[in-house]
Amino acid sequence: MSIIQTENLTKIYGAGETAVTALADVNLSVNAGEFVAVMGPSGCGKSTLMHLLGGLDRPTRGRVIVDGHDLSDLSDQALTELRRRKIGFIFQFFNLIPVLNATENAALPLLLDGRPQAEAHQKARAWLEKVGLRDRLHHRPDQLSGGQQQRVAIARALVAEPALMLCDEPTGNLDSRASDEIAGVLRQAADEWGRAVVMVTHDPRIAAYADRIVFLKDGLVTDETVLDPQKSGNSAYIETRMKAMA
Repeated sequence: MSIIQTENLTKIYGAGETAVTALADVNLSVNAGEFVAVMGPSGCGKSTLMHLLGGLDRPTRGRVIVDGHDLSDLSDQALTELRRRKIGFIFQFFNLIPVLNATENAALPLLLDGRPQAEAHQKARAWLEKVGLRDRLHHRPDQLSGGQQQRVAIARALVAEPALMLCDEPTGNLDSRASDEIAGVLRQAADEWGRAVVMVTHDPRIAAYADRIVFLKDGLVTDETVLDPQKSGNSAYIETRMKAMA
């Protein structure tokens, strides 16, 4: 089942001679339980695509449909509610609140949605345990490593049980070991928890965790590659493709 799809998605900034096409007629579909990586050179439209998929920006033309909801048809209030309930966001910088502990940070989406504190904290603890932080429930961000902070951010993204996870360079601020651990958790989110995962990354090694790679250049999808998880050379292949696009 398609959790997110785009139809001729286009974003143009400015008008007339100064107009810049950041994204042009992108058609993309991601199913439940599928992990898709988006790659391309700087300025190719990756961030624009993520903003449009998450309803953080409106397209110039085309559509984004999330779990059966056409984002173009939603009011700002309805769009805010859909983001809170249907989409989990993960960023390069963890965006945790420093004075709150791991449980309190992970519970925030539910509290903002009006859920009782006891229920929100119970669900937050359950997701923190699933992402490997059973012994860090009461630690503040400054008491956690970078990888642990990103796990808190992942638990926060999953606590509302969204259909879709949007990950913008989720390993960009981590060392290689923590990066692999986080990529493994995202793989688990697709395989075990049935989420559709879309990840922007510049790292071929991390992209190799995905089921499929979408390559962008100059706002256009230039190629899509389905990865064979049994092959050991996926990251080398991706790196070669990226060098060819540069």
